[in-house]
Amino acid sequence: MALLIAVTVLAAFTPAIWAQDTDKININTATAEEITQLKGIGQKYAERIIKYRDENGPFNTPEDITKVPGIGQKIFDRNKERMIIE
Repeated sequence: MALLIAVTVLAAFTPAIWAQDTDKININTATAEEITQLKGIGQKYAERIIKYRDENGPFNTPEDITKVPGIGQKIFDRNKERMIIE
């Protein structure tokens, strides 16, 4: 019985653990739709990010996103845990 409870509890939390990994957004490959999932980024800013990336090459660090016009330190700070580069 204890094993059944342990397995049930583990199964209940496993999707939440996997979901955290999928919340990461690779700003070097993400679509505009994916980028809009970041806090404070709407369609207009997502398009600016992609345009900047297309014109200047991939971002070297997540903080490089602040080089995009209109994307400041505040937006970076709100999203730094979710942005990755690969």
